[in-house]
Amino acid sequence: MTATTDGSTGATLPTRAAAASEPVLTTPVAAGVHQAAEHAARRATDFLLSKQDAEGWWKGDLETNVTMDAEDLLLRQFLGIQDEATTRAAALFIRGEQREDGTWATFYGGPGDLSATIEAYVALRLAGDAPDAPHMAKAAAWVRARGGIAAARVFTRIWLALFGWWKWEDLPELPPELIYFPTWFPLNIYDFGCWARQTIVPLTIVSAKRPVRPAPFPLDELHTDPARPNPVKPTARAASWDGAFQRLDKALHAFRKVAPRRLRRSAMNTAARWIIERQENDGCWGGIQPPAVYSIIALHLMGYDLQHPVMRAGLKSLDRFAVWREDGARMIEACQSPVWDTCLATIALADAGLPADHPQLVKAADWMLGEEIVRPGDWSVRRPGLPPGGWAFEFHNDNYPDIDDTAEVALALRRVRHHDPERLDKAIGRGVRWNLGMQSKNGAWGAFDVDNTSPFPNRLPFCDFGEVIDPPSADVTAHVVEMLAVEGLAHDPRTRRGIQWLLAEQEPDGSWFGRWGVNYIYGTGSVVPALTAAGLPASHPAIRRAVAWLERVQNDDGGWGEDLRSYRDTKKWSGKGASTASQTAWALMALLAAGEKDSGAVERGVRWLADTQREDGSWDEPYFTGTGFPWDFSINYHLYRQVFPLTALGRYLHGDPFAAEAPAGRPLAEAKGS
Repeated sequence: MTATTDGSTGATLPTRAAAASEPVLTTPVAAGVHQAAEHAARRATDFLLSKQDAEGWWKGDLETNVTMDAEDLLLRQFLGIQDEATTRAAALFIRGEQREDGTWATFYGGPGDLSATIEAYVALRLAGDAPDAPHMAKAAAWVRARGGIAAARVFTRIWLALFGWWKWEDLPELPPELIYFPTWFPLNIYDFGCWARQTIVPLTIVSAKRPVRPAPFPLDELHTDPARPNPVKPTARAASWDGAFQRLDKALHAFRKVAPRRLRRSAMNTAARWIIERQENDGCWGGIQPPAVYSIIALHLMGYDLQHPVMRAGLKSLDRFAVWREDGARMIEACQSPVWDTCLATIALADAGLPADHPQLVKAADWMLGEEIVRPGDWSVRRPGLPPGGWAFEFHNDNYPDIDDTAEVALALRRVRHHDPERLDKAIGRGVRWNLGMQSKNGAWGAFDVDNTSPFPNRLPFCDFGEVIDPPSADVTAHVVEMLAVEGLAHDPRTRRGIQWLLAEQEPDGSWFGRWGVNYIYGTGSVVPALTAAGLPASHPAIRRAVAWLERVQNDDGGWGEDLRSYRDTKKWSGKGASTASQTAWALMALLAAGEKDSGAVERGVRWLADTQREDGSWDEPYFTGTGFPWDFSINYHLYRQVFPLTALGRYLHGDPFAAEAPAGRPLAEAKGS
């Protein structure tokens, strides 16, 4: 069996090839659903406990798509630091992800993606694959049939411009003077979501410098017309948003020619300082691979040589995103998720009946307490008077704690009987206070920032890939509401505003949109437990509509699944897709919270989880059920297939761990932890 490490302890996880070829190992369920659930929960608990790192954390692989691997090779080519072993290992992984039609997709079972295919193709050419090789010729023909490089996203064309395969003047302009825009001015850097902000600031330097390294080969085979590779695109009508921003881009191109040199140089220096100030202790930026890559390029262009401490630390951090597989292939993670995985694993194990003072739960709590962020970050630009508190997603990301992780960490810590309860209470108190302070004016919560809802960033010609703002979402808001309810703040006016927002956001069919997980099943699986935790009765019309929707979309095999295409075609794909362990668990968590334990839908869902569990206590899940950007950037969290099924089974067997407490029952002194 081919396997891959889980990114933490050296344990192995099945690859897609193994998932497709091996038989599913089933659990006998003749003794009844309850017994089957107990058996499955025991095995899942043992499996999950075996994956904990000695320091107390869990981390599964975070799988995205081959653009991460291709751009890593392009960066090494640009900096002149490529080596044969890394190139060979990356190429092995990229080739293994190519589909029969010659393309590369951005998620399992998805359609071929033009930009991903172009970047993968270029990476393989850097690795020495000949353009007339059958797999390369097939990919190139597919690219040409869909418009060639000219039809690719802006980010892909930026990478190609670095080597002269595309003209810089045919890319949208991104002036470094943007760094000077005050926070009240449209399109200032804090109008962008934190992930976009960390990418755009270094790219303003790259855009201003317009570097070109000698191309090691031509790419004529990827153009529909090699004699005219950069066709002029028509301009939209002036009265439209697209037309207005296209004309703004033309104005910025004109400004480039007359921009005062002193102003431009000063802006680039300010941007470089901004980047350096946000470098994390491990050398990365924001715990995310793309901003790290662009920051390294930008600083290199500003004169920082590769031996400078900032550059050495940044380059070293990139190696931590690499997952080496047993077959010698090397996959690049876009990000790493230890805090998220650890709090979810803690919740799963506690809900499955592991004693609250179990040594491994206490060790997990100790590690999470050590990860608390106690200094201001970029969020304080909008909330300057708010004391810090909370948790980030990654190992090192003190500049960008996130609201979702903070809520789930608080819920996880409350499940542990810690040897220092005062320390635990104070940490949770700081997190609750910070989360309450990060509430947006509509009563809901985004992931990283407050009221990050400007309509302008997404209109920029530069921003043609994924979300660049961070508006409130139902799933994040639900997790905060659930945490506040557990902390005795269910009747706090701020919590009630969040509840009212959630009720107003329910779709006509009874579901909720899922921003950070796929999709309506994730949203519904997050919101229903939050609403019932906050005191809404199971008979509430919103809860009944959600139950009815989940029952309608349950698959014939008893599981639930939803394809990522529901983000593009809601009517066709909402709640529809092959059954997966994580999505089945989300549906069960909602139904159980709604009082449906004895329903036929829950029985069939629990049976599906028991029947599809592997002998070692794990589940297989090649499908992507997480999102970075809905549709545009999809994620397969390798631990989702484990933590959420165990949580659902635990709640089926033992109920909600906080159900015995009144919604306003836990004292917290109004979240005044210090």
